[in-house]
Amino acid sequence: MVTRKKSGLGTKFQPRQPIPVEERLRRLFTSLCAQVDGGHFTSAVKTCHKILRLDPTDEDALQTKLFLLLQTEQYEAALSLIGDDTSDHRAFEKAYALYRFHKEEEASNILQRLKQTQRDQRGVLHLDAQLNYRLGSYQTSLELYNELLETADPQSEEYSDVLTNLTASQKHLDFMNMGFLHALDGLPTSVVSAIETLPPPTSHPTQVLLESHSAQNKQSEEEPPVTRTKKVRMKRVPKGVIPGITPPPDPERWLKKSERSNYNQGKKRKGVGGGATQGVVADNVHPPPSAGRTGGTSKGKKKKS
Repeated sequence: MVTRKKSGLGTKFQPRQPIPVEERLRRLFTSLCAQVDGGHFTSAVKTCHKILRLDPTDEDALQTKLFLLLQTEQYEAALSLIGDDTSDHRAFEKAYALYRFHKEEEASNILQRLKQTQRDQRGVLHLDAQLNYRLGSYQTSLELYNELLETADPQSEEYSDVLTNLTASQKHLDFMNMGFLHALDGLPTSVVSAIETLPPPTSHPTQVLLESHSAQNKQSEEEPPVTRTKKVRMKRVPKGVIPGITPPPDPERWLKKSERSNYNQGKKRKGVGGGATQGVVADNVHPPPSAGRTGGTSKGKKKKS
């Protein structure tokens, strides 16, 4: 009789050797480059996390992660990644995150320091122009945009963006200088006189918007919620039942009849009524016949002798 030897018997199991850290980092950086080039920023952030778990001090992974956080508008995470770093190494990224957080004063302080060392960097000029535009310094923003427009490629996307921002700055500046006078000329005389007699506003426009927004939120919280009627699915309606017309079923139909609230309602009790009321003495009431009554025949059982 021939017996077949099972394959694998007698061979010792050998565990797979772990991949070296250098090889794992090389593979992760290859995936990271492909994800960034393809625009898959969310996946690229996760790859940066894997790289930093293997090497927390990798400068390229930290810089790439900071770039990705700013691209995906995760400004709070970007600021926490920068931390308390006061050097100029990531000062521009910190100023941009603060600008997007509407912390203009802190962003302006960092930009003033950067303009002394990185004045020719286009990113610093762009951010400085945007910050001045938001703060209402339209003349300064106009000058910065003119400087950027002169050195930009006319065929690039940057050129069209700078031209759009320059036009907006010019319009605001024209309105602040002379445009408001033409706007006032077009208003009725009563409105112009009322505007001239009113005191100047004391609140910042942003503060007024925040107060009105909070008031609207408070009013919406005080209003009772609107209940929406749920649409009836006709597939679940029994045959012969019309929603809204057919009366609903009795909610006590699962109880015993004796336990229902309408038990014995509308029914007459047996033996009640039809006779004399309580306390009435009836006349002509004949006593029952007694056993000693004479004059009649009585039938009884015959005694046995």
